Amino acid sequence: MSLVVRRSLLKLGLGAMASASLIAAPALSHAADLGQADSAADGLRCVAMDNLHTGETMEAVYWEQGDYIPDVLDAVNAHLRDFRTGDVHPIDPKLLDLLDQIASKVQTKARFQVISGFRSQATNAMLHEQSAEVAKKSLHTQGMAIDVRLPDVALEHLHNAALTMCAGGVGFYPESNFVHLDVGPVRTWRGS
Repeated sequence: MSLVVRRSLLKLGLGAMASASLIAAPALSHAADLGQADSAADGLRCVAMDNLHTGETMEAVYWEQGDYIPDVLDAVNAHLRDFRTGDVHPIDPKLLDLLDQIASKVQTKARFQVISGFRSQATNAMLHEQSAEVAKKSLHTQGMAIDVRLPDVALEHLHNAALTMCAGGVGFYPESNFVHLDVGPVRTWRGS
């Protein structure tokens, strides 16, 4: 399923979204495809993600004209829901800002592949029991963390770019093939 959202479509009343429904619109590329200079000059911030567990795809402008777009934030919440339980939780917009900045820094043409977005308390507790690498009080349960990779960027390069942001936690999981990003306190660690 693909979700493409533009502010102009929302103004036309075509923005009603029920759990990541499809909006037919011309394809919109994320910040890397728009070009950092064009994106910044236009005042646009973009997000592009593939949810690996649900198969859903999302490309959207989530910030325009100095403000977040509420309907797009709702769609992000649905896209990053706990795929095990279906629970939806607000995702901190600063996490989207971080993804947009990293996408620009690494000059990706791809969508982020999402391994984990929001996790309910029940899901997090179950995962914590299975692995000591899952924090008991994970920021995933607060909509402040995401585990991602990019198919066109080496994992180590993505990790290094995230470290330069100094915007929260960065976990490097080379064996599991993802980087954890969060907008909590600045800290780093290495997992498996």
